Amino acid sequence: MTENSIALQCSWQSRFAHMGLVSKLHRRIRARWIFLDKILRDGLQIHAPRVLDLTLSTVLILFLAPALLALAISARAAHGQVFAKHARLGYQRRPFEQLTFAGEGKGRHLASLFNVFLGNMSFVGPLPQELAKSANAPSREAVRYSVRPGVVSLFGLRRKLGIAHAGEADIDCEFVHCHGAFGNLWILARAAVSVLIGKTDNAVVPLSFSIFGIDIRNTTMAEAVAWITERATNKQDTLVTFVNPDCLNIAYGDIDYRRILHHADAVLPDGIGIKVACRMRGIEQMENVNGTDLFPFLCERASETGLSLFLLGSHPGVADLVKREMQDRYPNLRIAGTQHGYFSAEEETRVIDRINQSGADLLLVAMGCPRQEKWLHCHQRNLNARVRIGVGGLFDFYSGRVRRAPIWMRELGLEWVWRLLQEPTRLWRRYVIGNPLFLYRNWKEIRKKTL
Repeated sequence: MTENSIALQCSWQSRFAHMGLVSKLHRRIRARWIFLDKILRDGLQIHAPRVLDLTLSTVLILFLAPALLALAISARAAHGQVFAKHARLGYQRRPFEQLTFAGEGKGRHLASLFNVFLGNMSFVGPLPQELAKSANAPSREAVRYSVRPGVVSLFGLRRKLGIAHAGEADIDCEFVHCHGAFGNLWILARAAVSVLIGKTDNAVVPLSFSIFGIDIRNTTMAEAVAWITERATNKQDTLVTFVNPDCLNIAYGDIDYRRILHHADAVLPDGIGIKVACRMRGIEQMENVNGTDLFPFLCERASETGLSLFLLGSHPGVADLVKREMQDRYPNLRIAGTQHGYFSAEEETRVIDRINQSGADLLLVAMGCPRQEKWLHCHQRNLNARVRIGVGGLFDFYSGRVRRAPIWMRELGLEWVWRLLQEPTRLWRRYVIGNPLFLYRNWKEIRKKTL
């Protein structure tokens, strides 16, 4: 081998060695940058909400200083003390004292600003837990103590709007997993809007209320599911319907449909429009007991009690997709049969025979209002399923055919806007004309009663 070839080989070996060192150095720098980036992100995730709380509470305390001073002086003069202290369990299960101004006057909860400033509480978080209550709490609720308790909670927001169907522990868990400064600000914004459309403290809460002469049951989701399950278990003949502003507009001019609703065993309130109508009447709707939210709870209860369902309605194949989805969620759920809603009058007898032969305890019919209620009423003597429920467009949501509005839109009472954006050609008349018409008719009925 010549001297030139040896020199050339050494040169290439030196280059490869240098490239290897550079590549190794690059990998080390990249790994350290990724590690540093993770630390920064985690730090922001942990500390940004606290920075937000400290900044906002400082600003509010300074801005509200005259009002806070007046409340303190008033509490001291009337009760001999400025603050009432309530023992609570906070972040990492540390006990703390939640402050309110002494007495029952308005503005007493503004004292919680000092808890936020001191770091005992956050503006947004799970509701503070009483010491006695937290001692017996199940282990799955421990996640709420991984963040600071809040002046405003996601559960409280949804409860105020009547959609806290999942329960406090599950909603607290949902909050913890999406906890952050931006998310907290967004919850605060929604909470501010809920003051306008949510529950009021002094409103009357009747067992039922009437709109356009139709009695609507004022109940909770849990009570409704328990009642339906009990009726099915006891083989009691039952017709359940849901009404929203569009249904009530139809009933306003459709005598046959209105008569069916009059004789239904339960008419349940669906949507923000019913809540607004109740507020106009000075009464409080307990919860938004709509069929779409009720369905999974009913399936869960049916899977536990052994009750079976038959799904009738919507486009071909949709009910089968719903069956597959719900049985994936609840493996013990018995869905005795499915049938699309596009059958002819000649096929009707065969469809009814299929339903009866299935032995289903509950029949859910998704044909839209008022067709589904009229069909159930017309064939009630021929159907063996004791509990019959008209569920509207529910199957489309659980089949994945139609995407439901994001939860934040439902919290703001804007699910109807989402539906309008999805199908403007079909739904514009229902919402753009129908919603104002419903509120006008509601106002007119209230005015007539007060004259």
